[in-house]
Amino acid sequence: MTASGIDALKAALPAKAWTQDADVITPLLREWRDKYFGQTPILLTPGATDEVARAVAICAEHGLPIVPQGGNTGLVGGQTPQGEVLLSLKRMTAIREVNPVANAMTVEAGATLHTVHEAARSENRKFPLTLSSEGSCTVGGVLSTNAGGNHVLKYGTTKELVFGVEAVLADGSVFNGLSSLRKDNTGYDLSRLFLGAEGTLGIITAATLKLFPQPGHVARALIGVGSVADAVALLTRFRGPALAMFEVMPRIGLKAVTDNFEALRDPFTDAHPWYVLTDFEVDSADQGAALLTGLLQSAMEADLIRDAVLAQNDTQFQALGAIREHMSAGQKFLGGSIKQDITVPIDRIAEFFDRADRRVQTIVPNCRPVGFGHFGDGNIHYNIAQPASDDMAGDRPAFLAHWDAVSEAVFDIVDDLGGSISAEHGIGIMKRDTLARRADPVKLALMRRVKYALDPANIMNPRVMIQDFKG
Repeated sequence: MTASGIDALKAALPAKAWTQDADVITPLLREWRDKYFGQTPILLTPGATDEVARAVAICAEHGLPIVPQGGNTGLVGGQTPQGEVLLSLKRMTAIREVNPVANAMTVEAGATLHTVHEAARSENRKFPLTLSSEGSCTVGGVLSTNAGGNHVLKYGTTKELVFGVEAVLADGSVFNGLSSLRKDNTGYDLSRLFLGAEGTLGIITAATLKLFPQPGHVARALIGVGSVADAVALLTRFRGPALAMFEVMPRIGLKAVTDNFEALRDPFTDAHPWYVLTDFEVDSADQGAALLTGLLQSAMEADLIRDAVLAQNDTQFQALGAIREHMSAGQKFLGGSIKQDITVPIDRIAEFFDRADRRVQTIVPNCRPVGFGHFGDGNIHYNIAQPASDDMAGDRPAFLAHWDAVSEAVFDIVDDLGGSISAEHGIGIMKRDTLARRADPVKLALMRRVKYALDPANIMNPRVMIQDFKG
């Protein structure tokens, strides 16, 4: 890291676009689960695309590697620098345009997902990407990791919700793919290269997002079921144009949330092994009540559900949703947690749980699987909590030492079922070497060629995704 390069950045950028103040920088160097900690010689906080371009051009000239960062909510270490220049988009938050006629919105990369939701709602529109971290995660971050969320079932992943992006390339040039055109057949769809690329090909500075009409009403229910297989069977019964969300949680997860967050209560009198949180987007409350009542009655007769709670007002609607939103935070009260974000074919979800639960017990006896997530699209957050009572119960480091062994065992099952080792959190540092071992060699070769074409000096998030890249 050359001092002349750092000096050049400070000279070229406005004073408010950079800092070396440790008090400002340190919080951005810690991943929220305390798994990754970093360091950087300087934090860049550009306020406009031209400032990003200027900074990247200087870094390219001096050979300074860059790590871009959004809301610092990532879970695979991709946003945590290890000596690189840290470039945060947190000052680029503008909503450039909301176009309800074209059902499109152009926003800067530092805007939070919550801000995007509010801007869409102001025009009676909906941006359907929904995450628990929406108050802090940013547009650039969710696009760079191709985040999924709770509504992939109906609306698709992030890649399907973007018309195009503006991005600064590794030489400082700016690619402008911002457009609300639904038909543009003029060559390669270059914007797609940057979606899910985790900042390795360029820095997304803005995006044009797809909007949808706001539903007239959302009917929500929390349903108690006896098994994962029953939950999947329920999904098959519920599928249709109105089904917008189908989230599944185990008893241990719901209890961790309701036992530790004072405002949240278990809405059921009796405990159930599994819970399904589901939303239906309909025209009116009456239509929603009729639809849910009919579906639940049929499922009850088929012995697929044990009990159900329907949200009768907005307070109940929010309370039921908050149980699912707090699943990740609730697990902190269970002690150490080995976390996986995987996808398997929907028809093999029950088989995955059966095999994975048995397999991890052979590695860490008495461990507690906490698998939950977006069953509607096959995405499972398969987390393993440390034992509650044995020699390892109070020894978090000893439990976490099994991370690699547990992960490899889970990934073996995922591969055998035709799934994916990363569903919506990306590859980052955590899964880079695993990807190199498990991915199709042709795919990896193509990825390296694309990386070399756009970033031959390997200055864009150089430690992420692609193992041992040589420019």
